[in-house]
Amino acid sequence: VNLFEILLTMMMIKIGAILIVGLNIVQSIRLSSSKSSFTRIAPIQSFFALQSSTVNDKVEVEEYFNNEGFNRWNKIYSDSDEVNKVQLDIRTGHQQTIDKVLGWLSAEENSKKTICDAGCGVGSLSLPLSKSFKQVFASDISSSMTNEAAARAKQSNIKNIKFQVSDMEALTGQYDTLACIDVMIHYPTEKMYGIVKKLGSLSKERMIISFAPKNIFYTVLKKVGELFPGKSKTTRAYLHPEEDVIKALKLAGFSVKRKEMTSTNFYFSRLLEAVRD
Repeated sequence: VNLFEILLTMMMIKIGAILIVGLNIVQSIRLSSSKSSFTRIAPIQSFFALQSSTVNDKVEVEEYFNNEGFNRWNKIYSDSDEVNKVQLDIRTGHQQTIDKVLGWLSAEENSKKTICDAGCGVGSLSLPLSKSFKQVFASDISSSMTNEAAARAKQSNIKNIKFQVSDMEALTGQYDTLACIDVMIHYPTEKMYGIVKKLGSLSKERMIISFAPKNIFYTVLKKVGELFPGKSKTTRAYLHPEEDVIKALKLAGFSVKRKEMTSTNFYFSRLLEAVRD
């Protein structure tokens, strides 16, 4: 860890403290405000509540990854040189998470097993999994992503992957292992519970899930990043408290067996392996 990283961390913590103090002040004002003051604040609250309730993350994710999002992330999850330093850092971090999953599975005998890669993207995990599993089922809500994954599999002469364009909540079947890597970031925590429950119903033995963890440092880092939006539209990014993800897995009938954490400058992901109780 160099001096710059230490200073950056200290700055983020200070900003986080300021934000928390600011929120506390706002809350205090709300509690002590007169009825007329509340009337002025209420429309603002109603607006944000309306915005939150009308957001359809599923539709937003599908549209994004079938259009400009596909072009961006297809480059990131490839060997393309047409990426900036931030995108290259994200590519490195994502690959580290993929390698950790493969490392867990490489120590096992899975030649007669099946695995479902829910939210497969361009096949970063699905393709290498084909070497050790009897059958891989790969799905993604984006037809552009799924088609690219299928094209990469064909180019590599991989024949034991079945690709399907599907929303995760519409998936069917039974698989020995269910993997869902770097997908939960597109859905809020309350929806994450339902998704984990659905995916858990498809898994016979275990689930492998990664998500962006929610703590003060990553929350502040995300807020700072939102101050400098990119040129093209992106989906919302949701952080999840680790205890919520573990609780969701438990409610689905799974207990966490092991954990890993991947953290680069612009990518952070908690990886969990949970086995059926």
